[in-house]
Amino acid sequence: MTQAVIRSALFVPATRPERIPKALASGADRVIVDLEDAVEESLKDQAREHLERFLHGHPGVQVLVRVNAPEHRAHAADLALCQRYVEVCGVVLPKAESPAQVLLAAATGKPVLPIIESARGLATLPAIAGTAGVERLAFGSLDLGLDLNLRSGSPGAERLLDQARYAVLLHTRVAGLAPALDGVFPGIHDTAGLCLAAQTARDMGFGGALCIHPGQVAVIHAALRPSDEALDWARRVLRAAHHTDGAFALDGEMVDAPVIARARSLLAQGGDA
Repeated sequence: MTQAVIRSALFVPATRPERIPKALASGADRVIVDLEDAVEESLKDQAREHLERFLHGHPGVQVLVRVNAPEHRAHAADLALCQRYVEVCGVVLPKAESPAQVLLAAATGKPVLPIIESARGLATLPAIAGTAGVERLAFGSLDLGLDLNLRSGSPGAERLLDQARYAVLLHTRVAGLAPALDGVFPGIHDTAGLCLAAQTARDMGFGGALCIHPGQVAVIHAALRPSDEALDWARRVLRAAHHTDGAFALDGEMVDAPVIARARSLLAQGGDA
């Protein structure tokens, strides 16, 4: 099965159902309707009712749903909603810390996107990544930093978070998952900072990023897109490979199977595949 390319996954609170169509029109590759962090505790049940009415009234839409964490009282009801609607194309599982939690979410029949955002989740990451039903991992940098008592934005915090990112990327590859999503960049108006963060995530091997504002979508997409020069190189590699058996030389460099695979990957990132 071909894995979907997800460069951006945009959160929208379930308490504001009028914003869901706007989010769907934002150009984001996925919209995540949020029942968890963006919803006040007293409004959890109301948020789920809002989402259910929206899904009932908009047949054919496709949204991801971030359910409440496994230990939350609303978790079971959130999963039941996801199971009822074909419009829910995946379950975003926050505070993922065990294979059993993933299997419960996967019992909805939907692909699961666990968010690794706690020390316990990071410690259990190999087992989580290898659990049946997981489509791809997401990295919850903000919550993980809080759980590990990191000083946000400091060089020390960033070094430690990058080690956690490495673990997410490593186990994504070992488990054969779709490319992982990096965490939210909190500066809504800091376009330069978001661009740098997205480019860094791209260079590390992430497929995309979670985002919290429609204005972040285009910035992330532009940052993730390979350069025109790189795309031109990739097209020439594949054209030459089509007419050549085995390894060959291009621009004075040897091209073999790994290089051809890299060319295909670049074109997929650029939307040419």
